[in-house]
Amino acid sequence: MDDLLSEFITDTQETLEQLDIRLVELENEADGTALLNELFRMMHTIKGTCGFLGLPRMAGLAHAAESLMDRLRNGDPVTHDAIDAMLQVADRLKMILGHIETNAGKEPEGSDDTVIAALNEAGGEGGEGSAAPAAADGEAQVEPAEAAAEAAPAEPAKPAPAPAGKTSAPPPGMSMKPANDSPKPATKAEEKTESSEGTGDRSIRVSVETLEHLMTVVSELVLTRNELTEIMRNNENSNHKLALQRLSTVTGELQQAVMSTRMQPIGNAWRKLPRIVRDVSSSLGKQIELEMSGANTELDRQVLESIKDPLVHMVRNAADHGLEMPDDRVRAGKSEKGKISLNAYHEGGQILVEIADDGRGLDVERIKTKAIERGIATQEDADRMTNEQIFSFIFEPGFSTAATVTSVSGRGVGMDVVQSNVERIGGSIDVQSQQGEGSIFTLKIPLTLAILRALIVGVDNEDFAIPQTSVDELLKVEPGGAHSIQLIKEAPVLRSRDRLLPVVDLRTLLQLPSSVDENGVPRVADESTEGFVMVMRARGMRFGMLVDRVLRTEEIVVKPMPAALRGLENFSGSTILGDGRVIMIVDPNGVRTAASSPSEATMQQVAKQAEDVEVAANKELLLMFRANTPNRKALPISLITRLEDINLADADHSDGQWHIQYNSELIPLVWFGDPPAPGANQRKPLLVMSDAGRSMGLLVDEIVDIVEDSVQVQIPSEQPGILGSAIIGGGAAEVIDVSYFLGLASAHWFDPQHKPLMPGADKILLVDDSIFFRNLVAPVVRSAGYDPVVCASGAEALDKLEGGMMPAVIVTDVDMPEMDGFAFAKAVKRIDRLRSVPLLALTGMITDDAIGRARDAGFDDYISKLDRNGLLQSLRDFTNMSEEIAA
Repeated sequence: MDDLLSEFITDTQETLEQLDIRLVELENEADGTALLNELFRMMHTIKGTCGFLGLPRMAGLAHAAESLMDRLRNGDPVTHDAIDAMLQVADRLKMILGHIETNAGKEPEGSDDTVIAALNEAGGEGGEGSAAPAAADGEAQVEPAEAAAEAAPAEPAKPAPAPAGKTSAPPPGMSMKPANDSPKPATKAEEKTESSEGTGDRSIRVSVETLEHLMTVVSELVLTRNELTEIMRNNENSNHKLALQRLSTVTGELQQAVMSTRMQPIGNAWRKLPRIVRDVSSSLGKQIELEMSGANTELDRQVLESIKDPLVHMVRNAADHGLEMPDDRVRAGKSEKGKISLNAYHEGGQILVEIADDGRGLDVERIKTKAIERGIATQEDADRMTNEQIFSFIFEPGFSTAATVTSVSGRGVGMDVVQSNVERIGGSIDVQSQQGEGSIFTLKIPLTLAILRALIVGVDNEDFAIPQTSVDELLKVEPGGAHSIQLIKEAPVLRSRDRLLPVVDLRTLLQLPSSVDENGVPRVADESTEGFVMVMRARGMRFGMLVDRVLRTEEIVVKPMPAALRGLENFSGSTILGDGRVIMIVDPNGVRTAASSPSEATMQQVAKQAEDVEVAANKELLLMFRANTPNRKALPISLITRLEDINLADADHSDGQWHIQYNSELIPLVWFGDPPAPGANQRKPLLVMSDAGRSMGLLVDEIVDIVEDSVQVQIPSEQPGILGSAIIGGGAAEVIDVSYFLGLASAHWFDPQHKPLMPGADKILLVDDSIFFRNLVAPVVRSAGYDPVVCASGAEALDKLEGGMMPAVIVTDVDMPEMDGFAFAKAVKRIDRLRSVPLLALTGMITDDAIGRARDAGFDDYISKLDRNGLLQSLRDFTNMSEEIAA
């Protein structure tokens, strides 16, 4: 195939891709003049080039389409039939072009009369045939020089910009609204000429093979860099350290530059979707609006190719299974037109792609029944499962709840393949759905497959690599430490942030020699185990993986699994370390299978344990004391750093403030009632409270007791420092307002210590009906650098949100009267502009059922009210706080 024909095929393929997109956009445009001009130029270019290259069949089709476009430009209405006919031409041109590419430039035999007749009928010519362009037309007879010029597109060849706005796919005859943010073509020849002259010399075509070779060479260079780094690490006196550091820097820059050449906007994978949605909506008799955002989000070309088919399948599924028929939508109180939304964005070194619809949602009971019928789960198992676990059944091979098989879907073929394709590239799929309101499928995929950041961990004498994007947090476990392994029915679990997580011992999973004792009995991790647990999430399940040591983080070059080892589901590949050793890359999805298999009994027991402690979970440890009056006072122990017994004679008074030395520093003293007498030789209990690196001491008269009880202020108080009275430990007690005393200790206590990185991203909406918890949480949020806006009810918060407030994060109690947190979350998610705002649930009751219900309602995290560090960590995660906030 000569170079001219090869270039024609490449350019025409790109032009036809753009043609599909522009035709669907044209159906949306109120004034399609600019689009029609662009479409006319595209078709005119194809016709002229085909005439020059001697491709009469393509030229005839292009001429017929050009004639219809010319009539539309001259004022004929743009009808559904006209768009249909031109899309048929585009499809036929693609078919012919594919044949030309594989048959040495020869067109296939065949007739295009039906396609041309459809064009003529759409143009009002009653189906009369339109001949291929003749010399008399003055267009098909092209001089060689003119034709050679036309062989290049009228505009510089470039990938079609992915639609960023809304694309509706209405039934025949329905008018379309323009896409507000769709790119508009230039309409002046001068603008095109300037654009062409300005960019023509700045870009060239480079073959994919060349880019792949560059990536391979850079990968080998990274391996060499790692090897030299290992040498430098083991030889601190090396005279070559500076040169090696420079080499490492240059290698990193080269790696980034080469990887950037492989990066493509994810919109390239979305090009076909507007056309697909249009065709599906016409086939099913539905009205569908397709909204796409984040099309410029870039990821590796190899990853992009891997997700094209999964995206197409999921969008078709949303159109067929997700969205109701127009009549059903009206009966449900919705608009006739359903909406499918695609959104792509970066998060934590990954790309997240959300496919959402506002349709019927997943039917939990129907999925459960189908799973039981197929023997995937028993009735007893299904009754214990959370909605998230039940949703995972749709990824089983052959699973479908469709009542009928359509031309679009319903055979149960696809979602398992979608999951396999996504997991093959190290990604995962999460499902959120609310019956009657819609579903959100979230694809989490890596930016690139070639080079990853990984944690290098060790078990026994073996090292392994864990993709860093798969690890949520890393916990040190040891006997008597903050975290330790527990056994439930002989299965190890870990309590993290008031949640029980199943733990997989990597040693046992891989059947390493030390996984059994001298008698061959399997060892089980228990309370005496020391090591590190990596908390991971895969296929909607959160679990821990136990290792002996965590060595370092390292950029690794991913090598495919050797053929002999491809059956090992616990590994996704291998890599070469700097010291030359080959180690395996652990696949979190494979480990997840191991985490779920022994955990049936574990999870049953965990569920039972959660039921047993449900009432207690809403309680907290409270320090009961007296100060200034005989009344008992209460303060959560979680707020107290230390209890001290001090002599007032050791306190100093200066500048109107009392201080005492604590841990080699002076801390301010505050008290109830009158100040202590200067120099008084009297011992008093001191409650030390710390926050963000600062401490203060609260003087009290007597420590009474420590009790476990819930706090519900029943009689509010006007007294400074007292929130009100509650029944605690069987008697009345005054609940302390901690923020009041922190303010007494320092007027600047609540000045932000850490500023959010993004201006305007620090407003936190805090919703809680309890004045106690509002006064407890708001100071913590404020001192961390955020601006809390406090509301006493979901209704009050909705008023603020509907009035235009746009918080960075919404934090809400779930146990509130009238409108609870779950109803509030659903109401928030129904407001389009707030759908991407993170929702955090605050509660005193952490159970698996509650967590599952929170996820179903749209919450992004579920945190104990007294888990200050957990709350701040979540706020950092969701507002891109990069600095560590001191505990």
